[in-house]
Amino acid sequence: MKTKGMKLLFSSLFMGGMLASSLPAHAADSTASAVVPVTMTVSASVPSNKRMPALNPEDVLVKSGKNRLPVTELVQARGDRAGLDLFILLDDATDPRFGLHLDDLRAFIMSQPQSTSVGVGYMRNATVEVVQDLNVDHSLAANALRLPLGTAGAYGSPYLSVSSLMKQWPQDDHRREVLMFTDGIDRARGHFGLHRGYNSYPDADTAASVAQRTGTMIHTIYAPGAAHLRHRYWDAMNGQTNMSRLSDATGGESFYLGLHGPVSIKPYLDSLQQVFDNQYLLSFSVKPGKKAGLQNVKLSTEVAGVELSAHDAVWVPAAK
Repeated sequence: MKTKGMKLLFSSLFMGGMLASSLPAHAADSTASAVVPVTMTVSASVPSNKRMPALNPEDVLVKSGKNRLPVTELVQARGDRAGLDLFILLDDATDPRFGLHLDDLRAFIMSQPQSTSVGVGYMRNATVEVVQDLNVDHSLAANALRLPLGTAGAYGSPYLSVSSLMKQWPQDDHRREVLMFTDGIDRARGHFGLHRGYNSYPDADTAASVAQRTGTMIHTIYAPGAAHLRHRYWDAMNGQTNMSRLSDATGGESFYLGLHGPVSIKPYLDSLQQVFDNQYLLSFSVKPGKKAGLQNVKLSTEVAGVELSAHDAVWVPAAK
C-alpha cells in the first residue's frame, strides 16, 4: 500500500509539473493572438520652406483612447511601396466654366509617376459615371476629362456618389486616394434654404465611415455649382463645411478660398502633389473586439515642426 501510494504521489506531481510548464507558452499564444496588425496611409507636412526630416517608427505615437498602440513599421511610400490608386471625381453639378481649369488638371495627371494609377469619374444621380478606370497610362485619364454637365441629376449627392465608388473599388496594397471637385452641397436631401446655420450632412458621415473602412483618403477642391443650382449663403457654406469635414476625417486635404471659384487650381494641385510625395505607410497592432468595426485612433509626433494627417478611425477585424 505504501509503495502504491508513493507511485500515485509522484504521478500527481509529474502531471502537475507538466501542466505548470505548459502555462507560459499558452499565455504567450493568447497574448500574441490578442492583437491584429493594421496598416494606414499617413501624410507628413512641415511649414513652407522647411526641410522634411526623416521619420522613424519610434517618432510616431498612436493612441486608441488612453491606450498606446505598438508601432511595428513606418516606411515611406517610395520604391516598391510607392503604389498609389488615385481617382479624380468631378461633380456634374459644377458650373461648366470649370472647363477653364481642365488644362491644369490634365497637366497634373500627366505629371504623375508610373507608380500611380489614375481614374476619372463624374458624380451624378448619387453614383459615379466612370469614364476611365484606373490605369498607369495617364494619357487615358487626361483625355477622358470633359466639361461638367451643370446638373446634379435626380438624386445628386457627392457623398453618396463617392461612397458608391469606394464600395466597388477593388482591394490591393496600394494607397487609395480620391480627389473630388464639388461644392459639397447634398442636393439629395432637398432642404435648401429652410433654416439658417450649420447643418451636418448624414451622407458626409456615411462617406467618412466607408472611407475609413476601405482605407481611402479623400481630398476636396471647392468648385461652385452651375448658376441655376446655386442657393443661399448657408447652403453654400454648409456644402463647403461638410466637404472639408469629410477630408479631415479621412486624413485628406480640403482646398477653397471663400465661396468663390478659384482663379486657378494649379496652386491646389501643387500642394496636393507635396502631400503625395511625403506619405508613409504606418503599421501598428490593435486589440480587436468581438465584432469587426472601426476603432478611433489619434496620431502624433514629437519631431519638431512635423504634422501628421491620417484617418480618425481604422477598420479592425473581429477577434478569432
